[in-house]
Amino acid sequence: MKLNFTLTLVFICICTLSFAQKEVTIKGTVVENESNIPLEYATITFKKPADNSIVTGGITDAKGKFSIDIAAGTYNISVEYISYKTKDYLNKTLDKSMDLGTVALSPDVESLEEVEIIAERTTVEIKLDKKIYNVGKDLTVRGGTVSDVLDNVPSVSVDVEGAVSLRGNDDVRILINGKPSGLVGLNSTEALRQLPAEAIERVEVITSPSARYDSEGSAGILNIILRRSKLQGLNGAVTVNAGYPNQAGISGNINYRTGDVNIFNTTSYNYRESPGNAFNETEFFDVEPGNTAFSFEDRDFDRTRKGYSTNTGIEWYINDTSSLTATLVYRDSDNESDTFNNTERFDLNNDLLNTTLRNDLELEDDKTIQYALSFDKQFNGNSQHRLTADFQYEDSRELERSLIIQNGFDAENVETDENQDRILLQADYVQPIKETGQLEFGYRGEFLDLLTDYLVETSFDQGETFEVNTDLSNSLNFRQYVNAFYSQYGNKIGEKFSFLLGLRYEGTRITIDQVTSGDFDKKDYHQLFPTVNLAFELSEDENITLGYNRRIRRPRSRFINPFPSRSSPINLFQGNPDIDPSTSNAFDIGYYKKFGKLSLTSSIYFQRAKDAFNFVALATDNFYSFETLQTININDPNFDQLNEDLDLVPVIRRTPINLATNDRFGLEFTLTYRPTKKWNLNGNFNLFNSVTRGDFEGQNFDADNLSWFVRLNNKYTLPGNIDWQTRIFYRGPSETAQSRNKGIFSTDLAFSKDLFKDKASIAFNVRDVFNSRIRRSDNFTDTFENYGEFQRRVRSYNVAFTYRFNQKPKRERSGRDGNGGGGDDFDFEG
Repeated sequence: MKLNFTLTLVFICICTLSFAQKEVTIKGTVVENESNIPLEYATITFKKPADNSIVTGGITDAKGKFSIDIAAGTYNISVEYISYKTKDYLNKTLDKSMDLGTVALSPDVESLEEVEIIAERTTVEIKLDKKIYNVGKDLTVRGGTVSDVLDNVPSVSVDVEGAVSLRGNDDVRILINGKPSGLVGLNSTEALRQLPAEAIERVEVITSPSARYDSEGSAGILNIILRRSKLQGLNGAVTVNAGYPNQAGISGNINYRTGDVNIFNTTSYNYRESPGNAFNETEFFDVEPGNTAFSFEDRDFDRTRKGYSTNTGIEWYINDTSSLTATLVYRDSDNESDTFNNTERFDLNNDLLNTTLRNDLELEDDKTIQYALSFDKQFNGNSQHRLTADFQYEDSRELERSLIIQNGFDAENVETDENQDRILLQADYVQPIKETGQLEFGYRGEFLDLLTDYLVETSFDQGETFEVNTDLSNSLNFRQYVNAFYSQYGNKIGEKFSFLLGLRYEGTRITIDQVTSGDFDKKDYHQLFPTVNLAFELSEDENITLGYNRRIRRPRSRFINPFPSRSSPINLFQGNPDIDPSTSNAFDIGYYKKFGKLSLTSSIYFQRAKDAFNFVALATDNFYSFETLQTININDPNFDQLNEDLDLVPVIRRTPINLATNDRFGLEFTLTYRPTKKWNLNGNFNLFNSVTRGDFEGQNFDADNLSWFVRLNNKYTLPGNIDWQTRIFYRGPSETAQSRNKGIFSTDLAFSKDLFKDKASIAFNVRDVFNSRIRRSDNFTDTFENYGEFQRRVRSYNVAFTYRFNQKPKRERSGRDGNGGGGDDFDFEG
């Protein structure tokens, strides 16, 4: 009897295990009830009956058919299509493959007047600690890069050199999928120009980061989320583009999910020629007769950017509550630059002293490879109760080689070799408390090693032989290890008030090993970073948020390296090994209101930084001779004689320093108005003031800088369903203690048309229509004044073609998303 009972239990266990591991295929066809027309892109979702959490799903093809593989079990099945009533199959036991037959959906008459089917658009979600911009059908960035996308996001601006700023502050932390990424690499500015715009799903603008986030970046965080689908089967999109000045590229994202495995990949290749130009006019004071008093420099540069990047990963859904993801990122860019300088120097009587022709041929090779492993565990099927753990290893190398030819002869070889290793360890645990509370704590360790070799070789015999310049050549080992622990607690009080309180500890050790000079230094910083985020919902269409956070700006290795690097013989950049991190305290008050078809998102902010970074231009004791290609120190015993015989030009040094304080305060708002289904208008305005107070080496660097920028977007659907978008951007003038920058104006124009039943689209855009995106600035010190113009890239034209397969059409409901203000009610085209 006992034996029979035991055998029965074993048999039941084997059957149960077999049933749990069994995979079945569910088929069917979705049609409209009255016309029997197949409904393409209808959504079929399988959910757990216990908590209604989604297990998997799929979409119908052009004939309305679907076929989805799923583990055997009991599910709630939903069949949905926009503006149609949902068909539900509750507690459906799937123990074998079956055909649900024809599923007929009826129009939802009650909601038809409220439902608006529109083209894909950019929307915003307002959360306690961030704003999430879902990147939609922004025509002006079709065929472009991530840098182009960021330049179209509210609060964000990208200057003519590609530097990203948030509310006018360039100390921005850029993350990919919530973590540092090899897709950004050593040079984030250049890397952002390689990643295709089509790879982005959304951008999170985090101006008041909670304790969960790294405290680096005084301006805040831009978190770029890449596209990834979890639908069963194969789906993806491919974009090809070409333009003038010569540019071409291809990018694609693809997903394939079968059962418990999801494989994804985003790959792109870009070729771009980017001609640009610059002009500098300098007047030197207190110069000797016969020496240079005025210098005029014209600079033209032709850059060629060739870049390949791929992000490949595999997700394994171990069971209903656990998953493991492995990813590989590889980025390889091969860049070339040919810069031609024509410099004319005049004496006090405006007589021409000398004309110098200088040609800088530069090759740059960037390679990055990154391995990452992520584990996600949900407890009791509750997505709010979870543990996540991440490991990341990144190896990057950036090699720049430059040959400088002066007056037709080889004059200088410059080589910069940077090798970086970075390890990231992170673990986060979230514990729900009752219905609305949440406790979270975690650890993060980031360990960076960067070796920089800088070699300068100078020739004094027309390129026959080169000598190493020991005053400039150097090697620097830079290490930065950060260990962080944090905890935060959030909850709701009543139906209206929400809060999130956090505290983060970070211990930082910076090691500066100057191999060339033998100097060695260590710096340790142990600091606490409190965060407070509050939200009060006045109504469904109105809310107020308040944020406080403490942030840090750590000096990068380039800011610390004491050996000078130069873009020209008379302009040096020199790091400061004594520079310390700058900490800041920031407050942000946000307000959202919807007035019918008009939406307003606004905020007032204030930030005070201690030991703020400032870049100053200082005269040095060195002078340069364009005739002999020599740098001569004023303490040289032969200086007076050389000064009489040669035209010696002062060498200017630019370096970062810690000034006493910097106060930043400002106002920003975004307005969106959609008068009709075919017409959408929006504008973003940001006004910010920077007040700097401090002295350095007897000089006062007090400065008040009031500046602003405005971005206007107009999108209209022309006859033939051709979308037309115009974007206008203006950045107002600004001023520091040593410079004045004039305003910058630019306009972008784009047209787009969907093809093949919305499976494809073609877009044409013109960036900088009036060729006016030029930085114009005046710089002034006690020893010289300078006026400069810089245009990184000229007006460009681009055509992009995108084809999507097995994807939903980008259509959305016009309605609330339940996020307490904002959500899909807030349309933002770019």
